[in-house]
Amino acid sequence: MMKIIGVTGGIGSGKTTIINYIKSKGFAVYIADGAGRKVMQKREIIQQINQLFNDEVLLPDGFLDRSKIASLVFNNNYLLQKLNNVVHPAVALDFEEFKKENASEKVIFKETAVLFESGSYKECDATILITAPLEIRIKRVMQRDNITKEQVESRIKNQLSDDQKAALATYIVENIDLKHAFKSIDDIIIKILNN
Repeated sequence: MMKIIGVTGGIGSGKTTIINYIKSKGFAVYIADGAGRKVMQKREIIQQINQLFNDEVLLPDGFLDRSKIASLVFNNNYLLQKLNNVVHPAVALDFEEFKKENASEKVIFKETAVLFESGSYKECDATILITAPLEIRIKRVMQRDNITKEQVESRIKNQLSDDQKAALATYIVENIDLKHAFKSIDDIIIKILNN
């Protein structure tokens, strides 16, 4: 029977690097953020989201203005919840398709930033939380996105803390030294395959 392993980590934890490493090992990996972008290009989803934002988020080409949507929901939990109520079910359906396409796999990995927040960790056989000390995470995001420390901190504030996530995670991988993090991932994968 197929095992689903959820992978998550806060902004700047190095989650993408870890996911790319898992992919390089030949495992099927579902990236929920990418899937979210994909479903937001479907005509019926575009219409639902545009209605939600009173016809204010369409670009001239008929696609959604993602940066405008992001700025509108950033400090508005009500709107964010409404948006998630449209996008999350569509992503869940997309994930079901992914599982069908990879039905012969023993293990598939599902990467999502909101694994614990959305409750989707409950559908996983195990979860991996990627962590790093806050100062390292802040530095990484400042360099990657060319933004200020305050901007990074306000993004981090919108996510569950690592402590809250750790309480729900099956495995925790500290990603300070990549070689050590990759070794931890290898050990976890061996455990999962042998269980």
